[in-house]
Amino acid sequence: MTEHDDPTVDTDASEAAAEQAAAEEAAAEEAAAEEASAEEAVTEEAAAEEESSHAATADGENASDEASEEPVADSGDESAEGAAGADQDESERPSKIERLEREGDIAADYLEELLDIADLDGDLDMDVEGDRAIVSVVGADLSQLVGRDGEVLEALQELTRLAVFRETGERSRLMLDVSGYRAQRREELVAVAAQAIERVRESGGREALDPMSAFERKVVHDEVAAAGLVSESEGAEPRRFVVILPE
Repeated sequence: MTEHDDPTVDTDASEAAAEQAAAEEAAAEEAAAEEASAEEAVTEEAAAEEESSHAATADGENASDEASEEPVADSGDESAEGAAGADQDESERPSKIERLEREGDIAADYLEELLDIADLDGDLDMDVEGDRAIVSVVGADLSQLVGRDGEVLEALQELTRLAVFRETGERSRLMLDVSGYRAQRREELVAVAAQAIERVRESGGREALDPMSAFERKVVHDEVAAAGLVSESEGAEPRRFVVILPE
């Protein structure tokens, strides 16, 4: 009998082949299980990352919503507060009359001290006329405070204005008069201006008046304007003068 004719050998070979096939199948199943487990782990990790991303997005949106819900200052309220503050500042500022009256008080204190130093007797009167304070010194003999053609008076007026400026920090247009000199001089200038205006109308030419102080020139300018003519100042101080022009 040959080997191929032995039935025992065939049976052993079949069993070995079956065992090998079973082992290979088991190995394949184990590999498939490991692969499935790995895929499941990857899926779970991806899901966790996605959930974390959604949570972060939700937190950002909530923060944005909370920020948008915070109250915003009303610009209208701020404007109203600013306007109220401006009104309050304006109401606290002294009126024009009060400022001019204070200028008069400062000037009077300065002049009173000056009169004491010069040993001169004089009474002080204060008033407000238009847009300037008026201070007058009235006494028996104060001609030395007027000087020739009012030169000393003009200088004293400038010194008084400087005293006011030192106290207030603002330029003053205060007018000073001594013993009624300016009032008397005003009357004289009104008459001079009226005569000059008449001559200009008759001749049709311009006329130049004598040199005058700033106060005197203003009196003439006012009279010329009231008469419907035009005037201008020419020259340099202290020889500045008024020229009246024809219509």
